[in-house]
Amino acid sequence: MSNGKVKFFNETKGFGFIKDSETNEEYFVHVTGLIDEIRENDEVTFEVKEGKKGLNAVNVKLA
Repeated sequence: MSNGKVKFFNETKGFGFIKDSETNEEYFVHVTGLIDEIRENDEVTFEVKEGKKGLNAVNVKLA
């Protein structure tokens, strides 16, 4: 599991980005990859999985 912070999340469109706190990498996150509801600036834990357009954050939950 990785730790990070929600940089952006659009609830209407159901996607956003999470910034990894260790590597500073940004990962795309889709509403289907969420366990908990998230908002901008939330601290979260997540796993990284290969998606259609690169790496995606999945199993995202509040830290």
